[in-house]
Amino acid sequence: MPSLQNNGVMKHMERFKKLMRLAEDLDWIEKNPTKRFKLRFEQVDMVYLSKAELQKIKDKKFTRSTHTINRDIFVFCCYTGLPYGDVKELKKKHIQIGVDGNKWIYTRRIKTNTILRIPLLKEAERILDKYQDHPKVHSSDILLPVYSNQKTNQYLREITKVVKIDKELSFHAARHTFATTVTLANGVPIETVSKLLGHTKLSTTQIYARVIDSKISSDIDNLRLKLGN
Repeated sequence: MPSLQNNGVMKHMERFKKLMRLAEDLDWIEKNPTKRFKLRFEQVDMVYLSKAELQKIKDKKFTRSTHTINRDIFVFCCYTGLPYGDVKELKKKHIQIGVDGNKWIYTRRIKTNTILRIPLLKEAERILDKYQDHPKVHSSDILLPVYSNQKTNQYLREITKVVKIDKELSFHAARHTFATTVTLANGVPIETVSKLLGHTKLSTTQIYARVIDSKISSDIDNLRLKLGN
């Protein structure tokens, strides 16, 4: 069993502190032992694809079908924001017609059980259509032939080498890409992005806005250099 990193420990402690507060409120314990314990999360670099990198992966013709399938499912999540577990469990019943007359994903996040309502963008719909006759899909209720989590991340590492993108991609980078490159960078309000991601707190989504701000700052610095020259 892999050892927990600092942020993993802090998430467990966060839940434990909530339980202790509840126990104190209900007079199950006289004193909350976690009251003075401070949660200290370490800032981690968020890996996501830029617009050019996403296009590069989409345009690449792979010789191995496993790479093509894995790339397509990764791109699907770049345009829906679904994490690995949710896309693996995505079934035909989860595609419904929304209020606008277009196809939407209606499901719940496995991790938090929060409701997800995601309008299907053209790129995501194209990938669903592409795999509707795949043997693994055609003979079952699932929508996409998703590999195991271990194989998925292995193929992603191989894909990034083939397309020469110098980033350590995991499947979760698709969710980050959806939040940053696909939605926020194109002017989608952060409140809408938060709903699409299934976040229960807006503060959880605001980390993506900070990433976008840093990108703007970097681009303006480059512009200043060009204007100065």
